[in-house]
Amino acid sequence: MARRKLKKFADVRSYPNVYENFHPMIPELRGEHGEIVEMKGQWAKKHFKNDNKITLELACGRGEYTLQLARKYPERNFIGVDIKGARIHQGATIALEEGLQNVAFLRMKIEKIANFFASEEVDEIWITFPDPFLRDGKANRRLTSPRFLDSYRTFIADNGVIQLKTDSDELYLYTKEILGETPFINVTYDNDDIYAKPLDFEDLIFKTYYEKMHLENDKTIKYIRFTMDPLP
Repeated sequence: MARRKLKKFADVRSYPNVYENFHPMIPELRGEHGEIVEMKGQWAKKHFKNDNKITLELACGRGEYTLQLARKYPERNFIGVDIKGARIHQGATIALEEGLQNVAFLRMKIEKIANFFASEEVDEIWITFPDPFLRDGKANRRLTSPRFLDSYRTFIADNGVIQLKTDSDELYLYTKEILGETPFINVTYDNDDIYAKPLDFEDLIFKTYYEKMHLENDKTIKYIRFTMDPLP
């Protein structure tokens, strides 16, 4: 492993705004300097030191969307989630340099995310340009597949909003189909080309590295917004 990447991993493990789950089969979370911490149901109180609402960005990469939303909404808390420590390093470093107290990052496999958030703890989820997993047999790894939707339902707040932003026609059409077949899902907005007219939601103006790249390649950006009925 390159020395530069090793340094990033070391930095991340010393950062006060990064938490990591090293072993997917062990629901254990480690914070600054590798200390074991219990955050489920306590993210706002223990990390952010407030009772503000929490937004997750799943597959956050470098955390660009997380950072831009956090700058705009200082009265909200934001957590970027990704498995790639080198990517999280960039977002976490910027957050520390800018003194963004409303930003944290969680390094883990998103399949296990329900282990670390309590019922109704999260008010909003952004899924920004995730891997569409186009190879045969990989559909269950898509972040809008039924198993992930069931997972989100365990911790999303009543009337909480989930949003997908993607350039992938395949992921977009797949998501529309799955959402339409899922009885507890309520689609509130669906647009297969958000830049064809003025944006209907101002937060869509934020662009990640990948979105800029896709736009340069003349791809259209799709966006679906939905809520979930609460668990019975």
